[in-house]
Amino acid sequence: MDSPNGNGADVESANGANGSGVTDALPPPPPVIPPNVEPVRVKTEIVEKKNLRVPMARRGFGTRGQKIPLLTNHFKVDVANLQGHFYHYSVALFYDDGRPVEAKGVGRKILDKVHETYKSDLDGKELAYDGEKTLFTYGALPSNKMDFAVVLEEVSAARTNGNSSPNGNASPSDGDRKRLRRPNRTKNFRVEISYAAKIPLQALANAMRGQESENSQEALRVLDIILRQHAARQGCLLVRQSFFHNDPSNCEPVGGNILGCRGFHSSFRTTQGGMSLNMDVTTTMIIKPGPVVDFLIANQNVRDPYGIDWSKAKRTLKNLRIKASPSNQEFRITGVSEKPCREQTFELRNRNSTNENGEPEISEVTVSDYFCNVKNIELNYSADLPCINVGKPKRPTYIPLELCTLIPLQRYTKALNTFQRSALVEKSRQKPQERMNVLSKALKVSNYDAEPLLRSCGISISSDFTQVEGRVLPAPKLKMGCGSETFPRNGRWNFNNKQFVDPTKIERWVVVNFSARCNVRQLVDDLIKIADSKGIQISPPFQVFEEGNQFRRSAPLARVEKMFEDIQSKLPGVPQFILCLLPEKKNCEIYGPWKKKNLTEYGIVTQCMAPTRQPNDQYLTNCLLKINAKLGGLNSVLSVERTPAFAVISKVPTIVLGMDVSHGSPGQSDVPSIAAVVSSREWPLISKYRASVRTQSPKAEMIESLFQKNGNEDDGIIKELLVDFYSSSNKRKPEHIIIFRDGVSESQFNQVLNIELDQIIEACKHMDASWNPKFLLLVAQKNHHTKFFQTSSPDNVPPGTIIDNKICHPKNNDFYLCAHAGMIGTTRPTHYHVLYDEINFSPDELQELVHSLSYVYQRSTTAISVVAPICYAHLAAAQLGTFMKFEDQSETSSSHGGVTAPGPIAFNQLPKLKDNVANSMFFC
Repeated sequence: MDSPNGNGADVESANGANGSGVTDALPPPPPVIPPNVEPVRVKTEIVEKKNLRVPMARRGFGTRGQKIPLLTNHFKVDVANLQGHFYHYSVALFYDDGRPVEAKGVGRKILDKVHETYKSDLDGKELAYDGEKTLFTYGALPSNKMDFAVVLEEVSAARTNGNSSPNGNASPSDGDRKRLRRPNRTKNFRVEISYAAKIPLQALANAMRGQESENSQEALRVLDIILRQHAARQGCLLVRQSFFHNDPSNCEPVGGNILGCRGFHSSFRTTQGGMSLNMDVTTTMIIKPGPVVDFLIANQNVRDPYGIDWSKAKRTLKNLRIKASPSNQEFRITGVSEKPCREQTFELRNRNSTNENGEPEISEVTVSDYFCNVKNIELNYSADLPCINVGKPKRPTYIPLELCTLIPLQRYTKALNTFQRSALVEKSRQKPQERMNVLSKALKVSNYDAEPLLRSCGISISSDFTQVEGRVLPAPKLKMGCGSETFPRNGRWNFNNKQFVDPTKIERWVVVNFSARCNVRQLVDDLIKIADSKGIQISPPFQVFEEGNQFRRSAPLARVEKMFEDIQSKLPGVPQFILCLLPEKKNCEIYGPWKKKNLTEYGIVTQCMAPTRQPNDQYLTNCLLKINAKLGGLNSVLSVERTPAFAVISKVPTIVLGMDVSHGSPGQSDVPSIAAVVSSREWPLISKYRASVRTQSPKAEMIESLFQKNGNEDDGIIKELLVDFYSSSNKRKPEHIIIFRDGVSESQFNQVLNIELDQIIEACKHMDASWNPKFLLLVAQKNHHTKFFQTSSPDNVPPGTIIDNKICHPKNNDFYLCAHAGMIGTTRPTHYHVLYDEINFSPDELQELVHSLSYVYQRSTTAISVVAPICYAHLAAAQLGTFMKFEDQSETSSSHGGVTAPGPIAFNQLPKLKDNVANSMFFC
């Protein structure tokens, strides 16, 4: 495809974005740090110690509950040749002029060519290549260092080359105007393969006995790389250990020309029952292939190409791959032109005409004229629109928009909007039986038994789902108001004809209506009536504040400010509670500034509603669950909660912590992460919590401010929570501290044990050096691929199903729990890892405690899938995260005061909550 290139030079490659030849700028000078100022550095490394903590070993198995036979999506793997070795080699790729190959995706093609051309030199060995700098073989290569030269045609980073062919419009007599090399050009490469290490397969056998080592992790990595390579050769999109075929029948639209593409996750795992292949259905977001213009119109929800916001389009299109017609040559988008096609010029060399120096004459032409007059391609609409740039920063190459088509299987990594998210959930759910059928078929189609490398090390994979034995724990009895009790059935209960166990009283309150369309008077009457039936006494509101029509189009912050001016002018004091009616259910822009104003400036508890129609009784009851909890009441508690029978909690003062870190949307690398820790209060309760929330370095997973020394003081999260526990629990310090940590992977367990737990211990010691509480630390994981199925029913597993055998870790203390009733799709169990236990709970005590904590979530009348403290930490982080969008960027408050060393990014701290709401369940 001949296309205009900004300086009239030949286009070197389709991947202009990573081209060489551009001199790198010098690095910035080191910061000048004044004397006596210590640079702030983020603590990320585990401090070296003599005794690093490691995840604890299993002490036994649970026995309580009704046994239930189950199947799981783990497929047994047999390894015949455990005496053999994998050999690890480093790979370096160079162009023939010595430059390193940096373009992504080219490596696999080069190594495939090496394997094809030099099979005998490689001793007939099969290669497992990770696509970058690592290669593995089963058995050694003939030499520790090997060099190969290969020639590839039409190097492209794409998974499939399409029909790369010379431009159909070009004839031999066009030679004088050819500015591109032919798409079927060849390139020479040099490949260096150097021996790095030897990995015994025996390490896998050791891992299955619980003796994990670096070698066993590497051996599993090799097997996973073989699966990735197997999928890559089938033209799949690879996302870590998930693979997506280019099959339109696997794709469902979710809006904005974004598709949910169904694929499969495959990974090897060592378990108590030996090695298994864990295979699951998974979904990723891809861009709908087709004309670029169609994608932009749908993505921006505009009517025609002339309504496109090109600054937004530039960000969206960057790095996407296109085919340019009529040549079908592939390019990667690097940007868009500043001017429209008919005005954007470039220099064109005319080799038929030379100047006095014998050099080709250069004329300046517009992109539109070039395609019309030189290429004989009439542009229908894109002459008045910017061009797509596929060149390099200093050497642009322009192609008119209407000639560009997006190729298949390109991931969409931007954040989905609320409607796209709900469409994705709706369209990707599968009932248990359907999921099993799809997985059986996928395993058959994958044909792993034919993979040469797996065959050579004697690996065979069963096609049968693994059988495991689960146990169904009985639901805990719940206490409600007026002494009534209930046993949840199928993970559910209700408040029909029942009152809340600890109802609150609302006397000073108002209603604020931000243009919601509903009968406000009727809503208030219904709310008061239903509240009365639940034991909550609500006086009539002081006033209903309606937003004036003239303010509806104002900025969200201005609307909130105006409403508060109104409230202040008419109220004698600060109300105890505000009911806020919002106009939109999803993504209402008023929500963030409204919550911030109430919680940080006035200390007012507020409940937002978005009634699209007149709310029914169930809707209002659900709102009352939240209102009661926010105002210090309780809806239901475990019947044993305040009794000596609940020995695991009531025997000694015990605090329960839930910890989580939430990050900005994908692609937002400069948005601070938000760390939230919630803690139980009013021991012996475990149903009431308060939260402490801080910002920290973007994408940092370890919580940085658990212990935060400021002179002799500790300003950290843990001290704040311990002080609250002490004052709310009759001046008792906790002797047991139970921690639930969410959102960390196995590779981060050691950091949680040796960085975060250390900070918590340090915070305790700082308060009282002689205080030695005992700790229990668990990690909860939802982001895994293990599912369970009943053998005798097409339904989901019953709530309370627990599995701690066969497919669990060979040595470490872990278990899977499905506490909730899976009503839609296939239940995703929560995988709990017990990393540390000084309290010495028995397996049954611990598992029943975790199960019970799924029944104390005050916002709902169902058991939830993960313990309540972790859900509350999510909610607290999410609610305060809405503040961030409205923070004034000119504020200078930062978590890193003074001069900082390069690395940590300065960011605004969250505003402090007023004391009267800080200790409440404002997040509920």
